[in-house]
Amino acid sequence: MKRPTRLLAILAVAGVAGVAGYLTRELSRSDTAGVEVPADAGRALLATRLPDADGTLQALEQWRGKVLIINYWATWCPPCMKEIPDFASVARDFADKPVQFVGISIDRVENVKAFDERIDVPYPLLIAPPQALEATARLGNTAQALPFTVILDARGEIGHLKLGVLNKSELEGKIRALLTKNTRSDSAQ
Repeated sequence: MKRPTRLLAILAVAGVAGVAGYLTRELSRSDTAGVEVPADAGRALLATRLPDADGTLQALEQWRGKVLIINYWATWCPPCMKEIPDFASVARDFADKPVQFVGISIDRVENVKAFDERIDVPYPLLIAPPQALEATARLGNTAQALPFTVILDARGEIGHLKLGVLNKSELEGKIRALLTKNTRSDSAQ
């Protein structure tokens, strides 16, 4: 390879690597805390009805009254695959609390079933078309990227939003904060 051609190839690879690194860093630390979320966003999300892997329609509304962790994911998404074992572990740890996890997969039913058999996810996995990510744009996920997690408090209000991987300790902290908030709200009434 001639020297100028090799230099251009090196610069192109470095440029692609730099952009990929930047995007990975932004997605992994992207918290949508500063995003203005419409007041009715939680209610609109709870109105969502999607089929589970067996084809049974499930309404998110059925879990109102609990801290509800809604995780948008896909089997083809490496960051999603990184966080789901932590989500499964935390779901088991909070099984005796008013906490419910729901996975909304932007994937094919067969892929979700095969994944669930391998990992044994202890919470419902619902199936959504790719257009379901459009609704997350209202919640600050303007890139419509995965993974994206929405945590609702027991009243159905948005308590936390996260674009990118949500690690186990961060997830546990968010849940505990909302459980404490719910306890304080209950005792104040």
